[in-house]
Amino acid sequence: MDLERLVAALDPAEVHGSPSVDVRDLAYDARAVTPGSLFFAVPGERADGHDFAAEAVERGAVALVVERVLDLPVLQVVVRDSRAAMAPAADIFFGEPTHELEVVGVTGTSGKTTTGHLLFAILAAAGRRPGLLGTVEARVGGERRGVVRTTPEAIDLQRVFREMLDAGDRSCAMEASSHASVLHRLDRVRFAALVFTNLSQDHLDFHGDMESYFEAKRQLFLAEPRPLAVVNVGDSYGRRLADELPDAITFTAADTSALEGIELKLQGRFNVENALGALCAARALGIEDVAIKRGLESVRSVPGRFESVDAGQPFLVIVDYSHKPDALAKVLRAARDLAGESRVIVVVGAGGDRDRGKRPVMGRLASELADVAIVTSDNPRSEDPEAIAAEIVSGATGEVEVELDRTEAIGRAVGLARSGDVVVIAGKGAEQGQEFADRTVPFDDRVAAKEALEALEART
Repeated sequence: MDLERLVAALDPAEVHGSPSVDVRDLAYDARAVTPGSLFFAVPGERADGHDFAAEAVERGAVALVVERVLDLPVLQVVVRDSRAAMAPAADIFFGEPTHELEVVGVTGTSGKTTTGHLLFAILAAAGRRPGLLGTVEARVGGERRGVVRTTPEAIDLQRVFREMLDAGDRSCAMEASSHASVLHRLDRVRFAALVFTNLSQDHLDFHGDMESYFEAKRQLFLAEPRPLAVVNVGDSYGRRLADELPDAITFTAADTSALEGIELKLQGRFNVENALGALCAARALGIEDVAIKRGLESVRSVPGRFESVDAGQPFLVIVDYSHKPDALAKVLRAARDLAGESRVIVVVGAGGDRDRGKRPVMGRLASELADVAIVTSDNPRSEDPEAIAAEIVSGATGEVEVELDRTEAIGRAVGLARSGDVVVIAGKGAEQGQEFADRTVPFDDRVAAKEALEALEART
């Protein structure tokens, strides 16, 4: 593609050199540059892409998008924000894929992954040949792929949309994160419909405060062309959002009559809201109720989301991604519903290098909503696991146990469980590793739980 077409989408832009250059690919990582690429030098938290522009040129970049002119013998397009420039350039380069692909997005603090999977199932049942983009996995043309982040960078996102179309997909269910909104990854994505699930404390290490966090979500609904908006007004931020969107389709957890005749396989009352969000979006897109019913009923579980681990034991073991206060509270209340007069035992931690303010809140909720709370490591990253645990324990209103070794903590919880109890292993869901300061080790809560159950059976 001629560079002039891409430059026309980058306004304002100052071109140093002749723009009559053929661009064969786009890249923001110098290691991914191939001959003929246009390289975007993007400043980041840990590194500045301008420092790697020379490497990009050595690898064959024919032009650079930069925020300042560099002393390099190659055409340079100077823009105010090179990260923001990626989205319009990628949209044009990959042929404006979301003009053809019916994209249904889900945004909110909790419920994005489950709602996205439910929407994927409904779209499939309706014959709309969907792809999937989410925290757990991506699916392109029926092929499963791993994911690096919930919402890919703009170049990767537009590329995968084009790959979906080329592979025969005609729609896509995707999670739309607040980070992606702020970092311009979702610019130029044309959502056919967008679901707002809820908003509660999370990511404040990135957004700073709840108003900024809400604004990141709000902006997605105000983009042109306006998507069909489906909003959970049982949530206070959802009500604020709906007040600005007079045409929004609204729902609350109380609207259970809409699910009459549908046998949801997913456990947990919070999944009623997820199902209602998916149902309302599907109806807004003109999907018939028979396909909605078939799609919702086809989803038996979502990896790492209130997922049961069953080895024939006389109690329940649930693995859930709940790593924020509201999600933990919902999961523990759902576990209480299942436990009845029996006990709820929770294994809980908090990630390092993330919002520290939620740690004591997690400790309080675990101690108040579970009968036994065991505090352990999540992904400590560069922080001291003992310090993280201490901050969690500081919010507890009763006694909690501390076992920093996550395998041992899971084993402890399983070993304490009696018939009828519910063990909740919270925080990591279907993640496949545990991140420490100097390494990431293979770790899966579901595998650890299964091994603990097998060890318990061997002992008894």
